[in-house]
Amino acid sequence: MTVVMEARDIRRHYAVGGGLFRPKGVVKSVDGVSFTLRVGQTLAVVGESGCGKSTLARVATMLEPPTSGALLIEGAPATPAAGRQVQMVFQNPYGSLNPRKTVGSILMEPLAINRRGDGPAREAAARAMMAKVGLRPEQFARYPHMFSGGQRQRIAIARALMLGPKVVVADEPVSALDVSIQAQVLNLLMDLQDEFQLAYLFISHDLGVVRHIARDVMVMYLGRPVEFGPKEQVFAWPRHPYTRMLLAATPSVDPRHRKQSITVRGELPSPLNPPAGCAFASRCPHADNRCRNERPEPRDFGGVKVACHYAETIG
Repeated sequence: MTVVMEARDIRRHYAVGGGLFRPKGVVKSVDGVSFTLRVGQTLAVVGESGCGKSTLARVATMLEPPTSGALLIEGAPATPAAGRQVQMVFQNPYGSLNPRKTVGSILMEPLAINRRGDGPAREAAARAMMAKVGLRPEQFARYPHMFSGGQRQRIAIARALMLGPKVVVADEPVSALDVSIQAQVLNLLMDLQDEFQLAYLFISHDLGVVRHIARDVMVMYLGRPVEFGPKEQVFAWPRHPYTRMLLAATPSVDPRHRKQSITVRGELPSPLNPPAGCAFASRCPHADNRCRNERPEPRDFGGVKVACHYAETIG
């Protein structure tokens, strides 16, 4: 399958603090992420708040430049022109839409900015996209406050697709919705993916959602991937202790799953002062001196890359 996006050792660091007698600190929000995204496939990026997944989404959509590394769109370095091939669906459907504009205006705006078509052509394209996301023709002239949360996210999805992108970055697109609506929006995303052959970079903390939509899963911790591979393998046979912790914390109706218990001690390390070795060592029940002093590099286990010194025995 055609590669539409490739990230090569992406890093995004921020200088913070500092003063007259104190040097600035550096937060390594994303610290060495590589992935390949192909036509019609979904890569899910999961982890706790603060792991760097939303920063990765902003870099992938070129809202922020990487500190180092390379982002390629269809084999060429990412540029503002290439950025039209990458669009974003934001987490909050209540805050991502302009309340002063009608649905029709919101959907036609990307076409107007990029000078695509005349007025009638833009309106026809907007109405056609409304139909594809399940909105009715009479809603064209209505304002965002007149819609439910699920309908607003459908509008946001339609807006993201107006320029015909190859990649859609979805940053927690269903976390603000009622559980009863989440499955509808996820099914819509998958239907649109099939129709338009879209590639999704899907940001989430909800492994139940990821299990439903993803093909591949990247688990991030403190800015770095700790496990990355096909969904079936990562879920069935997690090798990193952090992945096992996330899966054990996921609610399940299966009594065998509920009996599984993984002890996690300590707290998330400060991103301003990350550990010298494995970032998860202070919370890991398997950690020893090697873990605390030597950072593990990703190793391949049958197509799954795991950054853990003891992935063989833990898995």
